Amino acid sequence: MTAGGTRLIELIGTAARQLQEAGVAFGHGTDNAFDEAAWLVLWRLGLPLDTPLDGPESAADQPVPADRCAQVAELLGERIHSRKPAAYLTHEAWLQGVPFYVDERCIVPRSLIAELLAHPEHGGGFDPWLGEHTTRVLDLCTGNGSLAVLAAMVYPDVTIDGADISPDALAVARINVTRHALQDRIRLIESDALASVGRYDLILCNPPYVNSDSMSALPAEFRAEPALALAGGPDGMDFVRRLLAQAPDHLETGGVLVLEIGNERPHFEAAFPALEAVWLDTSAGGDQVLLLTRDALLAWRRGHPESTASP
Repeated sequence: MTAGGTRLIELIGTAARQLQEAGVAFGHGTDNAFDEAAWLVLWRLGLPLDTPLDGPESAADQPVPADRCAQVAELLGERIHSRKPAAYLTHEAWLQGVPFYVDERCIVPRSLIAELLAHPEHGGGFDPWLGEHTTRVLDLCTGNGSLAVLAAMVYPDVTIDGADISPDALAVARINVTRHALQDRIRLIESDALASVGRYDLILCNPPYVNSDSMSALPAEFRAEPALALAGGPDGMDFVRRLLAQAPDHLETGGVLVLEIGNERPHFEAAFPALEAVWLDTSAGGDQVLLLTRDALLAWRRGHPESTASP
C-alpha cells in the first residue's frame, strides 16, 4: 500500500487472482486472468486499455484511491457472479485494434476472419482470389457488424452488405456502422441465410457452427450469448448446409466464400467430403477458416443435387 492508495499493478494482480480462484472462463477478448483483470480495472478507472504496466512509461505504481478500488471490486464481483463476458459489462470489444460496441443482443466478436482481413500479408489471407472485379462484399451473420466494418476499412472501393436473421443483432450493427461513419458504404439487411440478399464477389461468413455436444458443455460465459448465433445442430453443420446449397446463386463469376467453422473441420469434411476447399492459415492454425470458390461450389452441387432441397 502506498500513501495514496493501492498501486495499480497490485489492484490488477488481486483481481486476476480472484478471477482465477472463481474459475471464470475466458475467450471473449482475453485468454487469461491477468489480461482480463487488466481490462476490467483499466476500464473501470477510465484509463486507456493500452496503459503501459512495465517499462519506462509504466503506470504500474500509480496509486488508486480507496473509493476507486471499491468501484473496481463491484465490477469484478459482477463479472464473477453473473458469469457474463467482460465485453457485456464494458459494452466494448476490440477486433484487430478497432473498437466496437457490444451488448447481450449479439455475440462478442472474435472472428479469425478479422485477422485475415487486417493482415493478408501473414500468409493466410484471401486477397489472391480478389481483384478489380471485387466490388460487392457480403458479411453474412454479421452480428454486431464488426467484419463488415473491417472489410470497409480494408477495401475502401467496395460496397458492403451486412446481413443477419436477428433484428436485435442488426440494431447493434447499426450502432457500429454509425460509430465508424460508414453509413454510406454499409447496408444492413435482415435475412434468413441468403434469402433476402443479392449477388457478391466476396461473401464472408462466421455462422452458427457449434455442434450439440459442444453446446451442452459450453461455460456459462458462452451460454450468456445468443444461442441463435452459436448452435449449429447435431454436427454443427445445419446452417452451413443451407449456405453452401444457396451460395453459388449469390456469387458472381470468380466469386468466393470465406467461411469460419471453429473446431468443426472433422464434421465439415464428413458432411462435404467431395467439396474442394482451401484452408487458410490463421493464428489458431489452418483448420478453422476455409475458402470456397463459386466453381467448386457449383461442382459440388452438381454432384449432390439433393443439397438444393435443403430447407
